[in-house]
Formats: sequence, structure tokens, C-alpha cells
Amino acid sequence: MTGQDFLDGQLLLIDKPLEWSSFQAVNKVRWLIKKQFGFKKIKVGHAGTLDPLATGLLLICTGKFTKRINEFQAQHKEYTGTFTLGATRPSFDMETEIDQEFDLSGLTSTMIEEATKQFQGEITQYPPIFSAVKQDGKRLYELARKGQQTEIKSRQVNILKFELTRIELPEVDFLVACSKGTYIRSLANDFGKALDNGAYLSALRRTKIGDYSVEDAMDIDTFEAFIKGL
Repeated sequence: MTGQDFLDGQLLLIDKPLEWSSFQAVNKVRWLIKKQFGFKKIKVGHAGTLDPLATGLLLICTGKFTKRINEFQAQHKEYTGTFTLGATRPSFDMETEIDQEFDLSGLTSTMIEEATKQFQGEITQYPPIFSAVKQDGKRLYELARKGQQTEIKSRQVNILKFELTRIELPEVDFLVACSKGTYIRSLANDFGKALDNGAYLSALRRTKIGDYSVEDAMDIDTFEAFIKGL
């Protein structure tokens, strides 16, 4: 593979590390390509953000393939992870502190399994206040961190599959396949409400985007060794 190949366009499957932003991963990939081939600039972008507290598949496009980002972004996605029941957090994940706690003693595995049925097919969802969604020209997380209240607009999303793979309270492991624009953090929060309880997202890994799988992805260190070997 040559530098020209990256300019003509490559789709890179990267396994994003925990606590890295998607922007950081793109910057690292761009820097490695520029350094290896002596480029002053090259277009590099990702097809779908992953939160810093999530790991997994990030599709990174180079060169002319950046024109296909919307095409890749529109594909269905698959996630695995963990909801923690019995509490809520304002960000719906581990970014913020617990603000409310609930009694888990009345919950049974049957009730928890039954609640998944409310979240299959087309559903209405509200993005988390701590999210990058833009409203009135500002990102919601900017307003949230300033303590400003805003009315969040709902959106329709499609949950193709919602399966629970482990129930060991307070933790519940899941597999979700869904449309573009679905917030798994919002699903966690809504799942807790459906149980008259609370829940937040405590672990998340993106395993698939369309036909692309994280099993075929390189972590950042592997990609760096690959680039340096060209």
C-alpha cells in the first residue's frame, strides 16, 4: 500500500480505545499517515462518533473516501455492553455522578426480560442532555455543562434487536442492533424508567457497522506498526 492509495481513498477499521474521543483517533491516524508519507495534508474523517467511554469499531475514511462518510454513517450498528440498574446519572452513563438511587428488591429476571419488548422496532427517543446533538446552533453538552435548561427534541429510531445476555443485578448485559442516530445511553435511561426504576450505561462496545465487524479492526498500536511497515 502506498501513500497514493491513502489519497485515492481507504476505509480503515479501527478499534477505538477507552477514554479516547473519536476525534483523537482520527487525529492520530492522520498524523501517522502524514508522517509516514511526508504529506503536508490529507483528508481523514470518521463515519459515526463513539463516546470516549465506549470502545469498538470506528470507520475511518481517508482521501477521496471521505466523500462516502454519509453512506457509511447511515448503516445499522450493533453494540454490546452493560446497564447498571438501581440508579440514574444526568449523562445516562459514567461521565457524571449518581443523582438518584432505587430499590432493586422488587425486580425479577422475568420483569427485566419483559421490559425489552417496549424497545423493539420504531421507538421515540430523546438524546441525552450530555450529547453532541446540536440544537439552536449549540451542542447540548455545552448547555448542560453551563447548567442551562433546554427542551430536547425527540427523534424516531429503529431498534432491530434488543437481547439481554446476562442478568446479575445490578448489572444487565445486552446486545442491541439499531439504526443511525440511536443513543444507547438514552436506551439505558428509558429501560430503567420502564421498570419503574433507574438505569445508566456502564459499559459500551460497538461491534458492527453494516457488514463491517470490530473483529476485523486494528487497535491504534497495530495500525501504527502497520503504517510504519509500509
